[in-house]
Amino acid sequence: MAAERSTADILDAAVHVRQAARSATTGASGVDAVLTALSDVMDYDHASLTRWDPLRRRHTTLAGSYPDDVTAYIETRLHQDPVFPVLRSPDRGGLWLADVPAPLLAASPGFQEGLRPLGIEDGVAQCLFAADGRYVGMLNVSTRRPRRAPDPARAVVTLLTEALAAAVDPREGRPPKESAAAARPAAGARPGGLSPRELQVLAELTAGRTNREIAERLYITPRTVGTHIEHILAKLDLPNRAAAAARAAAWGIDPAR
Repeated sequence: MAAERSTADILDAAVHVRQAARSATTGASGVDAVLTALSDVMDYDHASLTRWDPLRRRHTTLAGSYPDDVTAYIETRLHQDPVFPVLRSPDRGGLWLADVPAPLLAASPGFQEGLRPLGIEDGVAQCLFAADGRYVGMLNVSTRRPRRAPDPARAVVTLLTEALAAAVDPREGRPPKESAAAARPAAGARPGGLSPRELQVLAELTAGRTNREIAERLYITPRTVGTHIEHILAKLDLPNRAAAAARAAAWGIDPAR
């Protein structure tokens, strides 16, 4: 069992997870192999890797072993769970069940209706972000046994997030010659469905300007700039303005001089 293995064994198992994730991005193997390799890092009773679909506003399970009702919750309702805003923070290294405040667990239908009836006592939920800041999916791992403390698997799972994100990111599976062109909007197209004014604000973000500076350049109020940024983040499914600036740079959008 992974809980009884040494830190060196767990780190060695993590290398196999990264290899499985790399194979999944190239189509050499499925995401199932990633979860199988992960079971050597930490013993679990249920686990899943899901991909976020920003158009349908839901998760899609790529591999998993949860019962159907829990899988359905993860796919269609988890993003509305009171716990999800805590999970979604890009600075968080995963939320372990043992660390969730009791009031938050009590308010979580996902735990009360799904995990608790399964006898789940520990595990981790980890939101996954691509290098450009996009939220691409989620890892969920659950066990009926409390994990020991200190637990080396905690740090290892955090280190694996980049590889796991690549495994679920649909853009990672594109052929190299296609990916750069596909990531850039076609000439004349409005990327992400943004309005002309939102595109102007997005362009200003690449220069690192504050809301007040953007407002002065575009002759609008700082509050209006803030509203435009909120809409940009929602439409592009991005966590913060830095990620939006990175997306604009990748699209070749520059501020007016």
